[in-house]
Order: sequence, then structure tokens, then C-alpha cells
Amino acid sequence: MSSVNLQNISKSFGAVQVIGGLNLSVDDGSFCALLGPSGCGKSTLLRMIAGLEEVSGGTVHIGSRDITFEEPAKRKVAMVFQNYALYPHLTVRQNVAFSLSLAGASKAEQAEKSDRVGKMLQLEALMDRRPAQLSGGQRQRVAIGRALVRDPEVFLFDEPLSNLDALLRVQMRLELAKLHNDLKTTMIYVTHDQVEAMTLADKIVVLDKGAISQVGSPWELYNTPSNRFVAGFIGSPAMNFLPAQASGGAGGLTLTIGTSTLTLPARAAGDVVGTQSIDFGIRPEDITLTSPGAGHIDGRSTVVEYLGNTTYAYIDTAYGTITVETGSAQNLAPGQNVGLEFDPAKGHVFDASGKAWAKAG
Repeated sequence: MSSVNLQNISKSFGAVQVIGGLNLSVDDGSFCALLGPSGCGKSTLLRMIAGLEEVSGGTVHIGSRDITFEEPAKRKVAMVFQNYALYPHLTVRQNVAFSLSLAGASKAEQAEKSDRVGKMLQLEALMDRRPAQLSGGQRQRVAIGRALVRDPEVFLFDEPLSNLDALLRVQMRLELAKLHNDLKTTMIYVTHDQVEAMTLADKIVVLDKGAISQVGSPWELYNTPSNRFVAGFIGSPAMNFLPAQASGGAGGLTLTIGTSTLTLPARAAGDVVGTQSIDFGIRPEDITLTSPGAGHIDGRSTVVEYLGNTTYAYIDTAYGTITVETGSAQNLAPGQNVGLEFDPAKGHVFDASGKAWAKAG
């Protein structure tokens, strides 16, 4: 078993606590992404699993083994860093087999395993080249191969694609997804890029200021965010937020935005006492452009981004700039007055503390 369990993990640097009392379970064979903005503690958490950072409190288990105080080399984990960290004077084959050489493996075993990994990562034609002769994507595959050759129980990835250009990132995402499907090994992947997390992981852990904000599948985080932070962090473009007044009733939850009202069939409508101030969240694809005066609010388009298959329009309103995703065929020019109509069934409601208070539906 190669499940990973973190129990009441904390980490402090002097008087500054960066992670406090965190609990997390990663199932055997799953692909788990640690997602969050810079400084949220995701890389520190990964390094504690790897043994590169000491744990200030709590325990780390891989399967039934308590590895909290084990040396990194004994943890049966392999880590791929943001920086390739390849030895420039060694060939690809020698870089891949380097850990085996340190472990005293025979030349035949080193050759067999490095060739197997090279074939898996499509590096066969590059095995006798040195890192300076490789592209960025090829170097990253070599770094992954160096981890693969050790046959670890858990793979740890620390933003491995952040140094690649956009096209190479897409290609490497596909390769990592195929690799996980082939190996079925537990993988924990740190990233600040929600696209990487959403496309690769079956479980995403959203971190905010050293604490877990929400854990769930990509679908759960996108459709049922538990708080305003997750709702705003997941999704590109980000969710729109508008101030509103909420009041409950037999028909559901009535929201007042300016002079307009809309009714959400919210599950928590019965909990509303009187009228309360909330934030109404709506994703760009759940807003329809209409004629001025025909929607819930009006605005003026400022920037229109045509992306071929879709168009993003940024609309200045009395409630700030609202992002709208429209069809590619819709003709909209900057400076045009429009109305915005919200889909009530797709709305989200957040209370003053940022907690998801009532999800429509």
C-alpha cells in the first residue's frame, strides 16, 4: 500500500507558523494535486513528505509505515523538482541511472532500468546526449525518468512544468496523465496552475495560508465550492462576485441586486432570517448578453477577447467589471451598451465570512 496520510501536521520557521494542524489522506494509486497561490505552504508540505523539511508537529505515514523521522533515501519516494537539476557532464543515460549507481546497482541493472525508462518516456534516441543538447521538455522527461528508475511507492512533483512554454506544458500534461494511467502509482503534484490541477488530478487539495480550504474532485471544486476563496481561485476566467441582499421564502431564496431581483431555489433558503447581505457568485459562462434594460443589470463592454471557439467580454457595471463568456459567433464591440442576465440555477451565495451559504439547485 502506498497511501499517504498526514496527521495533525504543522511546520514553523522560528516564530512563524506556515502550516498548522493539517490532516490529509491520499489514497493508494491516486493523483492528488496540492493547489494554491504562492506562499500557501504547498511546497513546504511536499518537502515534509519527502523528508527535505523537518516536521514541527504531527506524523507522516506511507501505507502502514510511520516515516516522520526517516531519512529521505529510506522513504521510498521520488521527487521531481521545478528545476531539472541534471548533471551537465553526464549523458541522459547516466543521469537517469545516477541514483542506481549511488545505490551500488550493477552496470547491467543500471543499463536495463535506464533503457526501460528511456523507452517509456520516448528518450531512446537521446540517451547518449548531454543536457545542454536537449530542449526544456526533453530535460523535464529526463528528470522524471531519474525518479521513475527508482521504482518508488510515491511520486512527488514540485511545479515541474512551470519553466516550460505553453505548448510544452500541454504536451507534458498529457505525458504525465498517460504515465499515471500506466503506472497506477500514488502521485502528489504541487502547482499554482489550476488548469494543471483540473486536468491531471482526481483529487485536488486547495490550500490557503497553510490550511486546507477544500478537498474534492475537479467537478466538486468547480460546481460546489465551499467558500469564496475556492470559488474565485478555481475557474478561468474567475467567478464574478456581486454584492446582494438575500431574503428567504416559500419559493426559494430571493436576491436583490440593485433594483433587480432573482430567485434561487436554494437548499438553505429556510435558514434566512430577515434580509442579509451576501455575495452572489456567477461564472462567466452562466451569464447571457441581452439588450440594455432586458437583463438583471446593465453595463458597457470595455475589452473583448476573441479566442476562436469562444469570446470573453469584460463589462463595466455599477458593481465592478463582470466577465462574460459568449459564443464565438456573437458580434460584440468595445464600448457597446449591453444587459446581463444571470442563470439563477447556476448561482452561488457566500455569507460575510466567505462561506458558501446556499448553493442553487
